[in-house]
Amino acid sequence: MTTLRGQLVTPAGLHDGELTFGRSIEALTVTPAPGTRRYILPGFIDAHVHGGGGGDTMDGLLGIETLARMHAQHGTTSLLPTTITNPWDRVLDALNATRQAATQGVQGGADILGAHLEGPFISPQRLGAQPPNTLLPTPERLRKVLDTGIVRAVTLAPELPGALDAIRLFVAAGVRVGIGHTAASFEQTRAALDAVQDAGGRACSTHLYNAMGALQGREPGVLGALLGDEHTFHELILDGHHLHPGSVRLALHCAPGRVTLISDAMRAAGLGDGESELGGQPVRVIGGAARLENGSLAGSVLTLDVALKNALALGLSLSDVSGMLSGTPARSLNLLDRGRLEVGLRADVVVLDEAFEVQEVYVAGERVPLGVKA
Repeated sequence: MTTLRGQLVTPAGLHDGELTFGRSIEALTVTPAPGTRRYILPGFIDAHVHGGGGGDTMDGLLGIETLARMHAQHGTTSLLPTTITNPWDRVLDALNATRQAATQGVQGGADILGAHLEGPFISPQRLGAQPPNTLLPTPERLRKVLDTGIVRAVTLAPELPGALDAIRLFVAAGVRVGIGHTAASFEQTRAALDAVQDAGGRACSTHLYNAMGALQGREPGVLGALLGDEHTFHELILDGHHLHPGSVRLALHCAPGRVTLISDAMRAAGLGDGESELGGQPVRVIGGAARLENGSLAGSVLTLDVALKNALALGLSLSDVSGMLSGTPARSLNLLDRGRLEVGLRADVVVLDEAFEVQEVYVAGERVPLGVKA
């Protein structure tokens, strides 16, 4: 049994107290904690992460284990290894490798919740940094994807032929449906959101604002439909490169309690500036920004502890930011066993010092050795 003392970060605010846990949280006591200058938060949940520490989801089992260990060093205790648009067989191989990693677990790494299938069911007009291997969501392809039993979230473009039928199948399988990499109209996006909600599912924007059109007065487009919906969750990449602070504040204003922070991290995360790759494409990281040869942003090298600091720098409270990193992504993925400091939930815990640097990380009560190369 482990007992931690410090500022407990809860949806209601910060409280001096103690947290006692084994594999799950056994007790949470609010009590003065004199001399403690540290914060105790629920572990971060990253629902969109391609790689890190030199590993990538598309590498297979070793790459997934590498990224899971690397991101655990930065406070992420649960994650969805995320695919990229590639030849179909490679996408299926990555899903099967994710299933293997989830089944056996990653020692010293984050818990593998399932896979985020980002591509190939996206628009060739809004590839962003995705390779041009897009496919239509045909019944045969959907069956192969769902038969892996590992997909927990999907990104698709609502304007594709067969998209609405695909949405209904994904929702029936318990998969969160993400709208992204799309050139859809307002009406097409609204139809997709209605299909998700009518089927009892959860919808989420995929890296809101990025790889989707702009909002205009007479053409609200994808953004107008997403930001105007009262149920949709939203992913934000808060790395200082993908979004203007005003765009972040707009999302928070439109979707209180429904904004999640993601890393969208690629292989180069944690390795500093230099040459890397994404989906077989050369990438160069300069000043913390990862770009393709044509200058387009190529995912990020973000970790969620840095996203937390960036959110605090915008003036958000630690309690609110913690929710965007833990409780809100848990709700978006229908995770009932984690995301909050609450008796009976998994002991996924992050301890930060007064400078918000990660000091301790626990995954289901097991302490992650920090300072270990992934």
